[in-house]
Amino acid sequence: MAAGSGTLGGGGRVNPWPTPNVLWLSAGSAEGSTELNAFDNALLAAGVGNLNLVKVSSVVPKGARFLESAPTIEPGSLVPAVYSVMTSDTAGETVCAALGIGIGRESHGMIFEYHANSREVAERVVTGMVEEGFARRGLPLERVTVTVAEHRVERLGCALAAVVLWWG
Repeated sequence: MAAGSGTLGGGGRVNPWPTPNVLWLSAGSAEGSTELNAFDNALLAAGVGNLNLVKVSSVVPKGARFLESAPTIEPGSLVPAVYSVMTSDTAGETVCAALGIGIGRESHGMIFEYHANSREVAERVVTGMVEEGFARRGLPLERVTVTVAEHRVERLGCALAAVVLWWG
């Protein structure tokens, strides 16, 4: 069978995770009484707090399309995602989590994650990471999309940016 058709290649074994064909961007930030609560609250603010995110490496399947908003997914579902997180307990500090998504011309895409204390730095660095990743692979880069969550810490804050992969 062909790549992405449900098999792992030579052995005829069925891939329990068929290739996702849609993705959407999500970002959120929040405060919490603990680092874990701040992270959980940022997940909720990003609209993914009731899903079991399964962190995956950063390849966008060829032909996957961007959704404007998240589809309805049953709470507790295992959901593949690439995400960046930054937390801090320093009042007044800015935390930023960024994701850069590169879409190739007639190829798969790549997602890179970065975090910093400045939106501008996070956007610049993650864009450079996407460009380098495509150059290293010898792939033509068609476009770059960056999403950033930014948060000014009051007591204990978290910023989270995510790309969620799904089937649609």
